[in-house]
Amino acid sequence: MLEHFRAVVRFLLFAVALAAAPPALFAHAANVDVNTADEAALRAIKGIGPAKAKAIVDERATGGFFKDADDLGRRVKGLGGRSVERLRAEGLTVGGVSSGAMLAERPYAATGCAVLYNRTDSHCSR
Repeated sequence: MLEHFRAVVRFLLFAVALAAAPPALFAHAANVDVNTADEAALRAIKGIGPAKAKAIVDERATGGFFKDADDLGRRVKGLGGRSVERLRAEGLTVGGVSSGAMLAERPYAATGCAVLYNRTDSHCSR
């Protein structure tokens, strides 16, 4: 009876410790799409620090969505084929792009106008 009680207590302590564990311990289990994630979500992937997360977001903002893992490796300095594959093993994905998401992310520049997302100032023409 006492041994059964000890086993239940050990199980409960384990369950409480697991529930209290920081989410970063489980970051590799969740998929993070490079085309939709913000810097904080990208930093949750093991191997992506603040500078690399910013570089990915900046490149996506200027060059549009990444087509695939090779495109990500070509466009972001410091991410080669091996690095991208390692990040993919940690949960980084390059997902599909819906047209609505594409409009929200891809900026365009009209000549002589400030670059805004999906629009220019009212006096500018496309």
